[in-house]
Amino acid sequence: MDDHGLEMPVFEPGSVWLVGAGPGDPGLLSLYGLHALRHADCVVYDALVDARILKLARTGASLWFAGKRGGKPSPKQRDITLRLIDLARNGKRVLRLKGGDPFVFGRGGEEALGLAGAGIPFRIVPGITSGIGGLAYAGIPVTHRDTNHAVTFITGHGVTGDVPDGLDWQALANGAPTLVFYMALKHLGRIAELLMAAGRASDTPAALVVRASTKDQQVVETTLARAAADAEASGIEPPALFVVGEVVRLRAGLDWQGQALGRILDPDPLGLGNRQTAETA
Repeated sequence: MDDHGLEMPVFEPGSVWLVGAGPGDPGLLSLYGLHALRHADCVVYDALVDARILKLARTGASLWFAGKRGGKPSPKQRDITLRLIDLARNGKRVLRLKGGDPFVFGRGGEEALGLAGAGIPFRIVPGITSGIGGLAYAGIPVTHRDTNHAVTFITGHGVTGDVPDGLDWQALANGAPTLVFYMALKHLGRIAELLMAAGRASDTPAALVVRASTKDQQVVETTLARAAADAEASGIEPPALFVVGEVVRLRAGLDWQGQALGRILDPDPLGLGNRQTAETA
């Protein structure tokens, strides 16, 4: 039992825990994640894991950087998985710490399959993915009953680093009203072109959320047609989320971080009049 009074699973030697660290803010780390940090012998961590989270690791734990960043030398996925296996076979309690959620564009499934093939016991600890938590910090809900009842999460680049092959852009443009792209900044212009060519309106509200949930968070509100130009003009750099849909309008009323800095929020960002007030009274 840890000092918070909850019964926690034993982190056994020779096993690997794949843990989602959340979108950035250390406060969004789960209790299981904190438990793993306090007991791991080795922490193999990604580039987007906040340094303050790493400081929670127990004294004496080894820290191994395994981050991948576009356009920069990065460890190969196979080598990362082999390191996890080797450390576990040497009797270590291995924490594989990944930004967001291990199973949402985190390649956690690949690593877990590698562990399974090697006969290594493992546990999956979900994390708050940036496509939900990061947008919440920007005041943008991924669903809202007056705008959408579905949302689609999409990677902004494929294995080769290009726009993903095999995506049905017609289906994306005309499917879920809200689209959330991860790692899309490099190909933002092309993604917008493909969506508009497939039928999504050029004036659809859109936003870029950079370094979501951290002290360096930036939000650029734009439209589908202007997104690439506005991103370039703002000088933003990855990591960035790109969200497309009417939910972006809600930020005018839900920017809780902006409110703390003096922003006056609009209680009716969708222009629905008194309907919402009457229905919730």
